[in-house]
Amino acid sequence: MSWKTDLPLIAILRGITPPEVVAHVGALLDAGFDAVEIPLNSPQPYLSIQQAVEHFGHRALIGAGTVLQPENVDKLQEIGSKLVVTPSISPEVIRRAVGYGMVVCPGCATATEAFTALDAGAQALKIFPSSAFGPAYIKALKAVLPKEIPVFAVGGVTPENLKEYLQAGCTGAGLGSDLYRAGQSVEVTAQQAHAFVNAYKDAVE
Repeated sequence: MSWKTDLPLIAILRGITPPEVVAHVGALLDAGFDAVEIPLNSPQPYLSIQQAVEHFGHRALIGAGTVLQPENVDKLQEIGSKLVVTPSISPEVIRRAVGYGMVVCPGCATATEAFTALDAGAQALKIFPSSAFGPAYIKALKAVLPKEIPVFAVGGVTPENLKEYLQAGCTGAGLGSDLYRAGQSVEVTAQQAHAFVNAYKDAVE
C-alpha cells in the first residue's frame, strides 16, 4: 500500500483522550487534513484510534505513532488502523505492518537508517527530529534516496518554516505540538489546522 492522501500533512495528536478524539479529528478533516496519527503513549490510545477509524476511516488515513513493538501492530490491525508511524527503525515492526497492508512511515536520521527501513518495506520516511538537522541536511539526504519515496519532516515544523522543508525536497510534514497540544480546545485545533493548510497551499502554488 503506497502513500495516498490529498494533503501530505500528518496530524499528530499526542496526548488526546477518547472523549476528545472525534471532535478534534473532525475539525482537522474539515480543515483539509486526511492523515491522522495518535501516538501510543497517549491515554487509552487504542480506544481513541478505534473511535477515529469508526467515524472517519472512510475519509482519512488514520493510525498510530510511537509504534515500537510488533505486538502493537497486531492490536492496531484488529481495530482497523491503516497507518503506522515509528520513532525508530525496527524492521520487524515495519514488516509486520506491511504484511497487514498498512502504510508505514518510520523515523530515521541517517542514510543507513533510511535504507534499512526501505529494505524492510517502508513506503515513506520521516526525518526526525527535523529541527535538529534542518532543511539543508534533509536536502542532502534526499539526494541518495529513491525519488518515489515520500519524505516527511517531523519535529519543529511550523506554518512559518514549512515551506523551507518542502523546498528541501520533503513531500510534506508531520505536525505535533505546533498543531495540537494535549488539552487544547477544538477551536484552537481548527485554527492551527487552517494555518498549516494555508501555509502548505502558499508554499506549493
